[in-house]
Amino acid sequence: MGQVYVSNHPLVQHKLTILRDINTEPKRFRELLREITWLLLYEATRDLAVEEKQVTTPLGTAVGVQLTEDIAFCPILRAGLGMIEPALELIPGAQVWHIGIYRDHKTLKPIEYYTSLPKKATAQVAIILDPMLATGGSAVMAGTLLKGIGVPRIKFVGIIAAPEGLEKLRNSHPDIDVFVAAVDKYLTPEPQKPGDPPAGYIVPGLGDAGDRQFGTS
Repeated sequence: MGQVYVSNHPLVQHKLTILRDINTEPKRFRELLREITWLLLYEATRDLAVEEKQVTTPLGTAVGVQLTEDIAFCPILRAGLGMIEPALELIPGAQVWHIGIYRDHKTLKPIEYYTSLPKKATAQVAIILDPMLATGGSAVMAGTLLKGIGVPRIKFVGIIAAPEGLEKLRNSHPDIDVFVAAVDKYLTPEPQKPGDPPAGYIVPGLGDAGDRQFGTS
């Protein structure tokens, strides 16, 4: 059974607070997203398989380890793009598989519009990157696509999750571990009057992560 890991690290929580702030401009938002992603991936990659390796130092030899698994980072476009740079800083040799999914604002259903995946898995571990796990539809679809090409182990790394999204992901893919900085209260319901926020957004959340990264609305 997959687990949900919520980071309580002071640096993560400090940066998340600034990330949430409506007054944080896109440049700073992107920087914070990058920094939080790096810290969450540090935890998400804790159990990667290694083997012993001996190296020569200036003063002798040392026995260390090296990774033995191939890793693929799978950003969900477009919001997940902001998480790729820190991911590749952490594991420069990782593959990048892009998954394009958008959410229909009326039905809240995920719609696939672009994927760049190998026909057969060339990595033992795939890590889905998406700042928000809201309704869970995109994460479920990404997990299904990755299992369809035979990925043995899948993880999800995001910034904020909603209880509804976590439940949906767990029901569809109970083996996927989730790493986030926070689990918030709930998703916004269907608007009842003009001025109400659209349905399916995390509360309190941080708004639309894609819009806030790239200065769009």
